[in-house]
Amino acid sequence: MLNEWVSIIPFLIVIPIAIKTRQVLPGLFAGLLVGSYLLQPTLVGGLEKMVQFLVKGLIDPNNIKILLFLYAFSGLIGMIKIAGGIRGFVEEASSRIQTKKEALFLTYLSTIGTFAAPSFRFVTIAPIMRALLKKVNMSTQELGFVIETTATPIIVLIPIATAFVGYMTSIVDIAIKNEHINADPYSLFLQSIPFNFFSFVMILLGIYLSFFHHSKSTQDSDPDKVGKESGTDDDDWHSCDPAVGRDLPSKPWNLLIPLFMVVSLTLLFTWWDGYKKVNGFFSAFIKADVMDAMLIALLFTTLFTFLFLRFQKMKTGDLLNSFIFGGNELMSVIVLLAVVWGLSSVTEQLGFSDFITKNAGWIPASIVVPLLFLFGAAVSYFIGSAWGTWGILMPLGVSMSIAADISLPLVIGAVFASGTFGAFASPLSDDTNTIARILNLSVMEYARFKLKPALIAAAITAVLYGATVFFL
Repeated sequence: MLNEWVSIIPFLIVIPIAIKTRQVLPGLFAGLLVGSYLLQPTLVGGLEKMVQFLVKGLIDPNNIKILLFLYAFSGLIGMIKIAGGIRGFVEEASSRIQTKKEALFLTYLSTIGTFAAPSFRFVTIAPIMRALLKKVNMSTQELGFVIETTATPIIVLIPIATAFVGYMTSIVDIAIKNEHINADPYSLFLQSIPFNFFSFVMILLGIYLSFFHHSKSTQDSDPDKVGKESGTDDDDWHSCDPAVGRDLPSKPWNLLIPLFMVVSLTLLFTWWDGYKKVNGFFSAFIKADVMDAMLIALLFTTLFTFLFLRFQKMKTGDLLNSFIFGGNELMSVIVLLAVVWGLSSVTEQLGFSDFITKNAGWIPASIVVPLLFLFGAAVSYFIGSAWGTWGILMPLGVSMSIAADISLPLVIGAVFASGTFGAFASPLSDDTNTIARILNLSVMEYARFKLKPALIAAAITAVLYGATVFFL
């Protein structure tokens, strides 16, 4: 093990390259490659070392479960789309809603069933809001802002049955193993949720803008003019995303039944797994192997959905192709995870955690968490990836937590909050681009519109972290 300054070289490479290319994967790969050559400085040895690290991460049983879950989840959504579940739900909801309050209430209420992933929420809710833009009487940018506050900021706070949980727990697990901390990563993730202050602030801002704020652009204007800055009132919402296209059937139950099953079965299997280990209803959820429960519930739901759709006389080939196509949409995420796991192993062998612990003690504990959040927020804004930011910063955050003797859940929550900022505010993020496409907005104009409230929320969050460190 190298316990020297060279252990920070991979991170000094990762962040500048990621910011320069505005892509997280090239930076992570470069860091992994350089770290491998630092450990094995021969022409072929570095490449062999890198392959070993990649394979080590991919064959880990817990990591395999995460990959299976992500692929199967995306595949299930693919089947739901082709079966007309999303189009049917959008048409049914838009035909029943008549007022602004009803539309906004649906936006928040629908989180109960569509919290699995931000992209899933967007293709389910944004077309409804686009169809009801005149009734909502908000500018299109304001509407996009409200929808986004009910996506990633809420999803990162939900500890079960989302596409984020497995990855977030995995990142925590990697970081605490590097520090040789004997703790349950899922329990630490649960404890960190109250400290994701940015998410809570953005949710409150969304609620304020939804129900209590009246912008100058809409409060005295003709409802027929609202939304014309993007042309949405003249556009057919069926063209805003393939998931709601006119060529698909309109069957809302093909969405509602699978969603109900995957959520309810996840809760049931989680409780049952924990119940076999400990008595007590709430204790069972804490002791359960959540990833196992989520994966089994998802696979059960996927099989049921396949048979349910076959019963509707959908072709087997079409269902299989839609499942594979949906799963393949997450291959970039799977590659990202493999590189993150490999980079973590490299930095562990280089002695990164020991280096930080021995050399970061001079930093005042009161500013560690606010600075970590602000630095992570800047990184996530420039690379546009919450997952990439978490993978880069979590090992650093946990090491700083040990060096400064700061609450571990607080630091973990700050790292997750920093990535959430980028997912929400960055013009490069999938969230920003998806909402802009569906609502027919200019990506850069929309990103500029929401940057000011996001920066205000970030400033409030940094103050909250400083105050929390002081009181803890």
